[in-house]
Amino acid sequence: MKETAEDIEVKNDAYGVAAGELKQFIERFERLDLEKKEIADQQKAVMAEAKGRGYNTKVLRKVIALRKRDKADIAEEEAVLAMYKAALGMD
Repeated sequence: MKETAEDIEVKNDAYGVAAGELKQFIERFERLDLEKKEIADQQKAVMAEAKGRGYNTKVLRKVIALRKRDKADIAEEEAVLAMYKAALGMD
């Protein structure tokens, strides 16, 4: 079956809409990626400032990670760690 001019126009319009929507998704993702990089740069600057003032950034990162976790999970992990250390004579 041969495509008519109307068929071709409908198909082109459909591709145009899909291409436009696809481009919007890609551009949104790229903007978010740029924002993520900017935030990461700001976080590095904060850690550099903290380090410059004498704070241990490795410990700071651990504290930040702990603050994100549930207190019950932390308590359970610390209890297991204490048990393992006791079993190995590391008290």
